[in-house]
Amino acid sequence: MTAVIRTEGLGIEFYRSRKRKLSLREMLYRGGASHDRGTFWALRNISLEVAQGEAVGLLGPNGCGKSTLLKMIAGVLIPDEGSVTVSQGVAPLIELTGGFLGELTARENIYLTAGLHGLSRDAIDERFDAIVDFAGPQVRAALDTPFRHFSSGMQVRLGFSVITTLDDPILLVDEVLAVGDRAFKEKCYRRMGQLLAEGRTLFLVSHNEKDLTRFCTRGLYLRSGELAADGPIREVLAQYNADWTGAE
Repeated sequence: MTAVIRTEGLGIEFYRSRKRKLSLREMLYRGGASHDRGTFWALRNISLEVAQGEAVGLLGPNGCGKSTLLKMIAGVLIPDEGSVTVSQGVAPLIELTGGFLGELTARENIYLTAGLHGLSRDAIDERFDAIVDFAGPQVRAALDTPFRHFSSGMQVRLGFSVITTLDDPILLVDEVLAVGDRAFKEKCYRRMGQLLAEGRTLFLVSHNEKDLTRFCTRGLYLRSGELAADGPIREVLAQYNADWTGAE
């Protein structure tokens, strides 16, 4: 099958803490660099291919680079070494908000996000009621409220509804199913099942094994910023759990 995501020797380096501001004198005599850079590699030597229509579960302990990898696939972060190639459009729902702007209203965020993903205003108008209906009555009642005033559950409802309504073939979902009530989760599960049946490609980050085995056939296990395992989802989960139990 055709690869729609490909990474080769992918790596990205971060500062351990926010870089302090330098004086003009320091910038002139040190070339803009602080005395102690204090950096670490959040990801390194990540090489993989994902075929169209694959459902991939990304797992690993907190801080291992899962969200960072999704952001690099989405084009939010640029690698310091290696490359990432994505041949189809990406619909990312990362870190609850889906990239929505807190000062804009829910209504404005719907039009902005969908517009940035290529939908015309007429197309958004046609889908608007379906988006809001899926998000639920609480979101509809607060459509003209700034997004930052939404609860985390309402943010997820709206973000998931908008992102999964887009036409982009690749869906990136990061931990958002951990938030929300049971009824809404079931709606999300049905929507994700429909998208996979349509041949969409899914990258799912989750600590919930039931979610991973429900949707994913393949697992990628990140450990300390490197790819520790790549294979059938249940085998990769078993390796991850064995490592975690050993660490305890």
